[in-house]
Amino acid sequence: MPSFASSRRGALSALLVTILIWAYSWIVMKQVLAHTGPLDFVALRFLLGAAVLFAAMLFARQSLRPPPLWPTVLIGLFQTAAFQGMEQLALLSGGAGHVALLAYTMPFWAVLLAWLLLGDKLGAHHWLGLVLAALGLVCIMQPWHAMGSVLSNTLAIGGGAAWAVGTVLSKRLFRRQRVSLLSLTAWQMLVGGAMLGVIALAVPQRPFEWNWPVIGALAYSAVLASSLAWWLWAIVLKRLSTTEASVSSLGVPIVSVLLAWLILHEQPSALEGLGIVLVLLGLVAISGVGTRQR
Repeated sequence: MPSFASSRRGALSALLVTILIWAYSWIVMKQVLAHTGPLDFVALRFLLGAAVLFAAMLFARQSLRPPPLWPTVLIGLFQTAAFQGMEQLALLSGGAGHVALLAYTMPFWAVLLAWLLLGDKLGAHHWLGLVLAALGLVCIMQPWHAMGSVLSNTLAIGGGAAWAVGTVLSKRLFRRQRVSLLSLTAWQMLVGGAMLGVIALAVPQRPFEWNWPVIGALAYSAVLASSLAWWLWAIVLKRLSTTEASVSSLGVPIVSVLLAWLILHEQPSALEGLGIVLVLLGLVAISGVGTRQR
């Protein structure tokens, strides 16, 4: 029991750090579009992030041999290429806070896929958390109002669905084989970054401006938001259930909305404030606070 508690405590700590890093990354992703094309930036971000992780593997004297090939390729295509590519494109016409919220419809897709493919069971507190979080997201997104272009909204939600597929594929791989978290993160990021690079070369975009804002955005995105955070996310997926990890990650768009309000002046309405409260209550319910003791 102590080892389980310690492992769970470490996973929750990793989840908290990941939430903070990813929340601010949405602000960075939006701001950098004033200096570069979306696909150029996201491809460079993940190729650099993969390079950082491979360097970490060499430093830790880990084998550079890739994990099981096809699962790793599929995870890279869905979790990095499709998810991140679509979200960066969605930010062209959508606000950082709203795009982040639409991307984080991921937990609902992930819970459904985990139930269908992994046999995850949902308890009463899971259902309560899902309902509260769903109501909160409806209040925040306000689908009866226009929120940017239809294309931006479609890309953001599609990216969230792609991330859900990558999440479930990762969880299934962890259950079937013993895989190095660092190796899987590095290789799937390399696959996704390479695919994004090919697409970026084929799609016309605005000229890439090499300046300090872009360099700072690449450094933050590659080292923290890509390398460190995705490695921490792999730890979370391995140690927590798919439902807990996916729904708890809704903390990212909540913090993103607040940061977009403070930095980008995307002021949330009273209804959006209510939605944030409902999502927070959903996170408490989904975590099963009090149920484990009983």
